[in-house]
This record gives sequence, structure tokens and C-alpha cells, in this order.
Amino acid sequence: METVAPTRLDPYALAGAVKARARELGFDLVGIAPATPSRYRAYLRRWLDEGQAGAMEYLGNRFEERTDPKTYLPGAASVICLAKNYHVRLEPPPTEGVRGRVARYALGDDYHENIKDRLHDLADWLRETAGGLTKSAVDTAPVMEKEMAARAGVGWQGKNTCTINENVGSWLLLGEILTTLELPYDEPATDRCGTCRRCLDACPTGALTGPYQLDARRCISYLTIEERGEIEPGLAAQMGDWLYGCDVCQDVCPWNSKALESLDPALLPRFTSGTLDAREVAGWDEEAFRLALRRSAMKRVKLPQLARNARIVLNNCQGG
Repeated sequence: METVAPTRLDPYALAGAVKARARELGFDLVGIAPATPSRYRAYLRRWLDEGQAGAMEYLGNRFEERTDPKTYLPGAASVICLAKNYHVRLEPPPTEGVRGRVARYALGDDYHENIKDRLHDLADWLRETAGGLTKSAVDTAPVMEKEMAARAGVGWQGKNTCTINENVGSWLLLGEILTTLELPYDEPATDRCGTCRRCLDACPTGALTGPYQLDARRCISYLTIEERGEIEPGLAAQMGDWLYGCDVCQDVCPWNSKALESLDPALLPRFTSGTLDAREVAGWDEEAFRLALRRSAMKRVKLPQLARNARIVLNNCQGG
């Protein structure tokens, strides 16, 4: 069903139409935030200077764009923040072999393409409907997406640093459209973590150094995906059976106890148990790697990294 275009002179009607169109395109949450500079500019600068980003040097690049939407898109007035639920049902893993776990977000097709195509569709519709300039962004763009999502009421940034929505949980893929159009803003999300610290206590490597604070160098997601070299033995031993990414801090979050199930075919798991045989992965050649992970976000890592992770899983689970 095609959304009826409102007049450009009615920003409230336009905002309502934007949200309706976003839901037609498959987004589960949408809110609008002001395109104002980040409140966390000084914190981010300090976090980067302390080396807590590890090898993710790209996070320090384009710093001005990352911390000020108007630098990323000159004239930006509003940020349309969108989220898509990726929580999927998993089957019990096979009993044979040593299974390595894969983070849920990476089980379906590459979410970057899934989200980006929908963002472009929405941005095209917005320009055709009301004019203005737009710029779309997923997590590879220099945008403080979690801060923007909180400003737009999509969800607060939890103590585990994930975006949490009280109705959907934290299994959320985020995207943004910056626009020069002046749109009415939504109320910011309210932090509802309270006194809970389950995520901090459950983190296997102590990467959550305090509420809302993450030392990426200790995070299993960072170690299995971003770290190119050998992993320090003490940290490797704490990685357990995680082959790619980690979901521990989300698995224990009370707001995920009633998480909705995504029915988007593109997000359905290609590995139905969310696991792979670690011994098989350790023995993959390039052809097996390419065939198994075609169109998968897991191809962010190269085969040597994934094989390294598989060896760590084997060592942790059965002494190699």
C-alpha cells in the first residue's frame, strides 16, 4: 500500500507519514531526533585516546562528522532513527562434535544490505514527497547511532552499551536518515536499567568495566571479529565456545525475556542452531568458507581469523 503524501507545510503530518512508510518497509521502531552535536564528544575522545577501541582505528577517523550530524550532512536538521528486530528462534544444537556459537545478528543475510536498501527506499520517498537533502547511515557510517536512537525515543543505551526498547528488547539493528527537513522530534527514551547489573556480572572477559562502559579490547565480539592477530591466552580461555561475536550481555538482560521473534526471511538463521562444528570450521579451505558464508555478515572476518577462533573453541571445550 502506497503512503499518501502530505503537504510539505505540515511537518507533523509529514512525520506521521514517514513513520508509516518506515513500518511498511519493515522497520519495527522509528523516531525522530534533532541533528545536534553529540553530548559524548569528550568521552569518545578520551575513550579513543586511552586505546579502548583497540585496532578499530576507523572509529577515530572523521571524528568531527561522527560527533556532529551537521558536519556529516551540512544543513542537517533532523535524524530519522530506525530499528529492526533480529531476534530469531534457534533449534537445539546437534549433540555430536564441538559446536561454536555465532552471534544472532550474523546468522541471516548481511544486515548491512538488508537495512541499507530499506533506508535508501525511505530516503528516496522522503525526497520525492517533501524535498530536502538526505544521507543514510548504518553502523559503518560516522554516526553516533545509539545516542541518536536514545534521543529519538527508539530505546535507551543500556549498561551493556546496547540499545534497549522496553517492548522489543535489545536485539535491534539500527539505521539513520539525516535530513535537512525540519521535523517534530520525539521524546527521548528513559533509561530503565535501574539497579540491574546482570550484564556486567555475566560478561566473561570483564569487558564491561562499569555501567555504560566497554573496553572493546576485552570484548569477545571484538576479539573474534576485529582482532587480526593471535589472542592473548588468558582472554582466549575466557571466550568459551564463541566462534563469532557474543550475545552473553543480551542473553541475560531482563528486557529480552519476552523478546519478539523476527519473521523477516532475510534474517532467518542459515545455521538453525546458531552454531557451527568447530572442527569443520578449523579445517575449511577458501572454497568451503566462501560457500558457507555467502552473503553473510560473518565474511567480515577472513578465513585465518575464523579458523583461529575455531581452534580456541576446540581448546576451551575439549583441550584441543
